[in-house]
Amino acid sequence: MLGKGLPVRTSLFRCCAPILVLLALLFATGAQAAAPSLRIDEAFSQASLSGVIALHEDASGQQDFAAVRAQTFMPASESGTNFGFSRSAWWVRVQLVNAGDRDREVLLRQDYPLIDHLDVWTQDGSGRWQAVRTGDLRPFSTRPIAHRDFVFPVRLAKGETKTVYLRYQTSGALNIGLSLASPHQLIENISLEQLAYGAYFGGFGVLFFYNLFIFLTVRDRAFFYYLLYALSYGLYFGVHNGLSFQFLWPDSPIWGNQALLVLLAFSLIFGTMFARHFLNSMQHSPRLDRLAVGVQWLSLAGLFASFFLPYSSLIQPMAYLTIVCVAVIVALGAVGLVQRYRPAGIFMLAWAALLASVLVYMVKTFGLLPHNAFTQNAFQAGALLEMVLLSLALAARVNELQRQTLTDALTSLSNRRYFDRQLELSFAHSRETGVALLILDIDHFKRINDRHGHAKGDEILVAMGQLLRAEAPAGAIVCRYGGEEFAIIVATSDGAHAVSVAEHIRGAVQRRFAQDLEVTVSIGVASTTAQSFNSEMEFFKAADDALYRAKQNGRNRVEVATV
Repeated sequence: MLGKGLPVRTSLFRCCAPILVLLALLFATGAQAAAPSLRIDEAFSQASLSGVIALHEDASGQQDFAAVRAQTFMPASESGTNFGFSRSAWWVRVQLVNAGDRDREVLLRQDYPLIDHLDVWTQDGSGRWQAVRTGDLRPFSTRPIAHRDFVFPVRLAKGETKTVYLRYQTSGALNIGLSLASPHQLIENISLEQLAYGAYFGGFGVLFFYNLFIFLTVRDRAFFYYLLYALSYGLYFGVHNGLSFQFLWPDSPIWGNQALLVLLAFSLIFGTMFARHFLNSMQHSPRLDRLAVGVQWLSLAGLFASFFLPYSSLIQPMAYLTIVCVAVIVALGAVGLVQRYRPAGIFMLAWAALLASVLVYMVKTFGLLPHNAFTQNAFQAGALLEMVLLSLALAARVNELQRQTLTDALTSLSNRRYFDRQLELSFAHSRETGVALLILDIDHFKRINDRHGHAKGDEILVAMGQLLRAEAPAGAIVCRYGGEEFAIIVATSDGAHAVSVAEHIRGAVQRRFAQDLEVTVSIGVASTTAQSFNSEMEFFKAADDALYRAKQNGRNRVEVATV
């Protein structure tokens, strides 16, 4: 039985073999038919391909097209299309079905331009495979359509199902962002994008030239560093968006990759220098300032290394350094805010906005967030917002510097320069409102300095400034005129009221220092309602002469200007 059974089974297998082969072919055909595909009908205008592409990872990066076609492709929905920094070559397969009643041409677009090598295979009308080899490490002329992104025309005959293969390999972050559009729709999209980029870089230009004109006026180094920062950052985004490669150096792909590192390094260097100078961190936060200096040196090292080391070796360290740099600058801004430096609030908000956008982009770059319009453009939007806020911070800095030039450093009262300006304005309007001027001098102040030292003298001047600010009428202008002299401008139409104010201040000073050194003041008063003056200088001289008489008549008294 066993001896006879073997031929029977062999014959049975030979009879069934064709059926098994046919079933296998049918199964394979069914599996191929079930593969994701995009249906293109007469109403088609555009679509994202993220839901219909299939992926294959070539870890060696050595597989050729023929070998890859026989490999298994997995739906992108299972692995995503953002792979961060990957050494592998990634293959994409997408099926397009022309369900219309005419031949169609559609445009396949890869929306992330920083891909070193991007190859595309399609079949021509005779069924032969044709390859287009491009990427940002190849001359710009290798692109079938001259655009900052990669755009490939695909022709579909009526009723045709066409398979397109793409091969990605890059030393930077690998983001697959494929879409399909009709030529008409893509032209509309590009028109809107060009308008947006024009507004974006135009905004950079307006901020640059606006602050350039201010720098030429005020000559503040903070503006100079801001200008260098804005220029390098704006150029960096030109490279980042593929615009520089298209318009500035289309035949220099190696420099196009290096320029990204060079401009990023310059942005970090000048941004840190700007922050240190803006916040005067060397004086107010020396430890953080040393850390910021360290970041500058690391950025400078990255700049020089970019001329000798490959892009793939530097891009990740520079990405980490960017996060550290922005975090250090935010910390410097926080210290300035704690120290009540007025412009530090806007400054910190600007860099916090950039830090948030940098983190979103970096997390996307390392493959932890999907590649989409938000994660790709958050960095750029945050940078422009930062530039606007930094421009406002610089304006606040100018106002602060102006306030400091009009403020006495010791007493925090307005200084002689501010007093002269306000006296001129007040006297010009004295006919409508009336104005009084009080000139005060601390009695025997030189004797206090000689006996108790200048530190004690400064202490008395500070206390005097606080007292005058507290005791002067609301709306009065209180200034330190110079040395131990103070001046108060009071808007009043009653000369007697001005004398009453002077007596009140004299008494307040005497009571304040009664238990210390018995400091007193002499005060001279002049009022436009009691006398007529031809100029503010004559008005001031009248009050000063009254002060001189108060000194002659025994001090610690008030004298009124006479006709």
